[in-house]
Amino acid sequence: MGEIRTIDPVNLVIYIFSAHIDYWFDQIKEELVKEFGPIDYLSPLFDFEKYTLYYNEEMGAGIMGQLIGFERLIHPSLLSSIKVKTNEIEQEYAVEGKRRFNLDPGYIHHMQFVLATTKMWPHRIYIGQGIYAEPTLMYINGCWKDYDFTYPNYKEEVYKKELEKIRSMYLEKRRAYFKKLQRKSSNTPGQVSEQD
Repeated sequence: MGEIRTIDPVNLVIYIFSAHIDYWFDQIKEELVKEFGPIDYLSPLFDFEKYTLYYNEEMGAGIMGQLIGFERLIHPSLLSSIKVKTNEIEQEYAVEGKRRFNLDPGYIHHMQFVLATTKMWPHRIYIGQGIYAEPTLMYINGCWKDYDFTYPNYKEEVYKKELEKIRSMYLEKRRAYFKKLQRKSSNTPGQVSEQD
């Protein structure tokens, strides 16, 4: 029988894309910080239309994307609630039913990058509140590896390099988290040890 272990905290990441990304990020930044804590990483802007024009009718032309990393680590079970909240934020700023921006939350663990979605697909796992988790990338042999079903943008090296930067920051935060946990449990039996 396998032993139930302490669940690693993970690093929240939100991918925002919009035809007017600078404007809309400025509009919602305060709300994102209020909901999810301080932002500690912003990627450069990416050309989102390189991959699809699907959202142009809703948002307009010239859609760009950006990865947002958050300072505060979260429990991975919170992903469904976070997706529900980001959907609410999208609708809050929608005009005549059309979203002005899209927020795709996910998380980085030292071994994987996972995204949340409302759409069922064979490889996706239901995590509650109408939300599914999609394993998007795995970290193995020192680099991000994609799957056949990985979204085209996350197959690109430019995205993987940005996620690598967030992962490196995450590892530092994770080490600090486990050290703090070890100090708290130093006077009790069964100390928690960091698993790498």
